[in-house]
Amino acid sequence: MPQSEWRAIFHVDLNAFYVSVEVRDNPSLKGLPVVVGADPEGGKARGVVMTCSYEARKLGLKSGMPISTAYRLAPNAVYLPPRWDLYGEVSAKVMDLLRGRADKFEQTGIDEGFLDVSDRTKNLEEAKDLAMTIKREIRDSLGITCSIGIAPNKSLAKIASDRQKPDGLTVVPFDNPKGFLAPLPVAVIPGVGSKTQAFLTEKGIVTIGELQKVSGQQLMKWFGKTGVWLWGVIQAEERLQVFERDTLKSMSVERTFNEDREDFEHVYAQVDIEARELAGRVRDANVKFKVAGVKIRFKGFQTFTRERTLTGFTDSEEALRREARSLLKEFEHKKRPVRLVAVRVSQLKREAEAIARLDEWARE
Repeated sequence: MPQSEWRAIFHVDLNAFYVSVEVRDNPSLKGLPVVVGADPEGGKARGVVMTCSYEARKLGLKSGMPISTAYRLAPNAVYLPPRWDLYGEVSAKVMDLLRGRADKFEQTGIDEGFLDVSDRTKNLEEAKDLAMTIKREIRDSLGITCSIGIAPNKSLAKIASDRQKPDGLTVVPFDNPKGFLAPLPVAVIPGVGSKTQAFLTEKGIVTIGELQKVSGQQLMKWFGKTGVWLWGVIQAEERLQVFERDTLKSMSVERTFNEDREDFEHVYAQVDIEARELAGRVRDANVKFKVAGVKIRFKGFQTFTRERTLTGFTDSEEALRREARSLLKEFEHKKRPVRLVAVRVSQLKREAEAIARLDEWARE
């Protein structure tokens, strides 16, 4: 590939992040089914699993699962309450390390981010060497592991990072990225959940290779403007830039449900978890917020955002939870499957510095 066309993107995903931090601090947990989330209270609690170890996943547990279900499946697992301040501290150190290794860096969650390393690498071998260096630095300095995907664009890098977990490195063949995608199931495409997968299965489409044969026009008929984005992903033509935020303008936490949720109580429970995590990150960053907001995405990718300006600056978890629930009430009676829900804060203030709200909130 000529240097003028060279583009190398990393997606770094910290493996079972919360659990990894807990195991690092308590090595006796290594190899055990460990769950970070609500106290199961003997299987009677209404909370959910935040994350769980790979050993727990082998028992059928997964993120977002009701904690009561997890307890029935694995009553002898180790259940731990989340320690948001600690996770935020470790995450900040990882993100600083990644930022120092990138030409451009985009943090997309407490445990993941994209790196554009096109300028500091000349070829695939140099990119792989850099990825191995990053993995070694994270392991040696912070005692946790990560999986990295290397690809010519963001969506491919994210798909690749998920191929080998934990502690993996997956390199998409730059001379044939479409061929890399072809045998994979459509479910690996970011944003394609169980409902979309079922729809495509009805059309006789199971793999990305089969989906690659569908015209862009047909995808638009099926999915609207999302079909344009989907075509770019499956054809390995997506060229979204790594978006580097120079100033902290907003903070958010979002989760895509493993399966679309029609029970709004489950949505509220997820919002409570996100509000708790986000409030912890706000306090860890030593800021306060004046605007609370939510984002909700329904089946079909229709997305809405709402926000409310508070009477003053705060870092209160209870205030954030209350406002987030209130903002979501207008959607409660729509009786539509919910795909994603997010909580965010903006108009942040650190000491005497007021930071403007982020105008990229609705950026898809």
